[in-house]
Amino acid sequence: MEDPEQTQPDARRQDLRFTCPTCKRRVHVRRQDPSKLPAFFPFCSERCKLIDLGAWLDAAYRIPSKPEEEPDHPTAESPPADPGDSHP
Repeated sequence: MEDPEQTQPDARRQDLRFTCPTCKRRVHVRRQDPSKLPAFFPFCSERCKLIDLGAWLDAAYRIPSKPEEEPDHPTAESPPADPGDSHP
């Protein structure tokens, strides 16, 4: 009788293990076809996939950036106030 480990040396490659980025659940999927990913990958379910989409649409995810610096000189949009230009 043959050892199942020796007859299918690529059996470990067909297993896919990952953590859902939304609920942090560990997922173990045994794939028949190694070239195909699970339907909701990298999420564990359609629910987690939609929660993530909603977070993107609500702008909950943001790319950090530097705050805009104020210019050293006034712009044409806001001319400086002239103290001698007061009208009674």
